[in-house]
Amino acid sequence: MPDRNAAAWPWLRARLAALRTAPAPGAGGSRPAAVVRTAVVTDSAAALPAEWVSGAGNLAVVPMPVMVGDEIYGEGEDDILETVALALAAGTPVKTSRPSPGQFEQAYRAARSRGFESVVSVHISGDLSGTADAARLAASRVDIPVEVVDSRTAGMAQGLAVQAAVEAAAEGSSAAEVARAAAGQAGRTRVYFYVPSLEQLRRGGRIGAAASFVGAMLAIKPILAMEDGRIVPLEKVRSAARAVARLEEIVAADAGARSGAVRLAIHHFGNPEEAESLAARLGAALPSCPPAQISPLPAVLAAHAGLGVLAVIVGEDPA
Repeated sequence: MPDRNAAAWPWLRARLAALRTAPAPGAGGSRPAAVVRTAVVTDSAAALPAEWVSGAGNLAVVPMPVMVGDEIYGEGEDDILETVALALAAGTPVKTSRPSPGQFEQAYRAARSRGFESVVSVHISGDLSGTADAARLAASRVDIPVEVVDSRTAGMAQGLAVQAAVEAAAEGSSAAEVARAAAGQAGRTRVYFYVPSLEQLRRGGRIGAAASFVGAMLAIKPILAMEDGRIVPLEKVRSAARAVARLEEIVAADAGARSGAVRLAIHHFGNPEEAESLAARLGAALPSCPPAQISPLPAVLAAHAGLGVLAVIVGEDPA
């Protein structure tokens, strides 16, 4: 899906420009710079902007499959969000799956062929997907060292961890240091979200500790969060308007309490105007924070969250 808010990414663009100055393995050039020896691999749940992915020379993204009825689509390869939205509205089964170990093998071997000496593979929480397990299996089959990092999160929170890994690698850090940078960034990042209904999360078995909400889900507008890789309930709110207002309050309080350079990202599914309105209000409440990055939720996550979701990621500049 085309991004409608690329102008709201000045901090991502600035960091991408800095990355482009780092040479790939074997690259020449007169200016002293770190040699990038570690490649980074992730999955499409990281929600990274396509421009950022293509501009980072040591990053590869493995698409996560989404099954709509009998058709299989690849996140990032197909424009599938509209298809998923129509399927959910019509009651057509929508399922997701982890990438195959073979896809990761291919990515790791490609990194080896490009001259990288190691790989750090950063993935969606293992409590939400078996993707990290597939990556570990692939790592055991290749002749390049691979460190697999379970980010314990998803969406742009995972994306910020990938960013931190890419930048650490660009500075010439070892694979162990790159992995620590990713895990550390993920640990400093929080995900808060509102869903109009818990039905899709219930169907996909993704609500975990939020299961206590299910009996009353038709009367409750839940605010949820990611904690240690799982979806957990924060509050039960009786109206959609109040739920969004409370989400805004929670995010503003978290961001305002941080001492580092705060970065915000907002995901939506089928409600971009609502996301833009939320971003504007957060911008007014947090004037020192750069504009929030606004983007659709990756299809592999949207399939479980359902239409109308608003997710806000609160993180910090990796620098």
